Amino acid sequence: MKIGVMLPVGDGEGPGGRAPEWAQVREVALAAERAGLDSVWLADHYFYRAPDGSTYGMHEAWTLLSAVAAVTTRVELGTMVLCGSFRDPGLVAKMAATLDLVSGGRVVLGVGAGWHDPEYEAFGLPTDHRVGRFAEWLEIVARLVRGETVDFAGKYHQVRGASLVPPPDRRIPILVASRRPRMLELAAKWADAWNTAWFGPVDERVRERLRDLQSAVAGAGRPADAVAPTVGITVRDQDQPVAEPAADAISGTVEELAAAIKDYEALGVDHLIASLEPVTPRSVDRLAKAKELAAT
Repeated sequence: MKIGVMLPVGDGEGPGGRAPEWAQVREVALAAERAGLDSVWLADHYFYRAPDGSTYGMHEAWTLLSAVAAVTTRVELGTMVLCGSFRDPGLVAKMAATLDLVSGGRVVLGVGAGWHDPEYEAFGLPTDHRVGRFAEWLEIVARLVRGETVDFAGKYHQVRGASLVPPPDRRIPILVASRRPRMLELAAKWADAWNTAWFGPVDERVRERLRDLQSAVAGAGRPADAVAPTVGITVRDQDQPVAEPAADAISGTVEELAAAIKDYEALGVDHLIASLEPVTPRSVDRLAKAKELAAT
């Protein structure tokens, strides 16, 4: 089972509660590579607005991911997840092919339909028929990165004789984050991997989500192992201060974290993606030590 980490990207993850500087993002990415973890990931939002009206800013995910590609050599590079509403499908496919070239074939194109209305409304994006729009968007992206010349006349997107030139050197894996039936159907049809998040120790919610994926893949007529299950977990180092700790997180000793990792592996999870509290090289090293213990 692979294990990766979310890189810092937004307010609260940098010094003094601000957004991280590039030096911090680079430091965490290099710590993950040095420690033997498998992947690094970035969230994709304009901002997040809490129910009390507080707004938390974020850096742009793809620009940061490109910079991370240039300073790393081994770890996979993923988006958790790129919002389909923010960018044209042809542009996203072109971006993925180019970054895969730059990184030497390390991109995992994680995508989703989006959900946070305040950022949509602030930037004039439509909030109606979000899944319907994403279904068309995803088909175009998936077919393009898999080398097809695409003709598509949908309600929301149209392309004619579209292809990636030059084509990607490999089949770039697509990950879809989903939970509800329509999105699960799309993941089962088009994805190479699927994600559900965010969890602490294994519980019945995780097991139910995995069963839902298995049912969707069977319903799509694909082999049972066609879509690799990935799970986002929250991991807290209680010896480091956290301003706003998540309610549900894996905490405790490194040995207890290793036990939790084993529990996820026993469920058949292909990749764990950890949101660290706090996001520091120390937290990365702690996760890597737990990974080593879990493998023994």
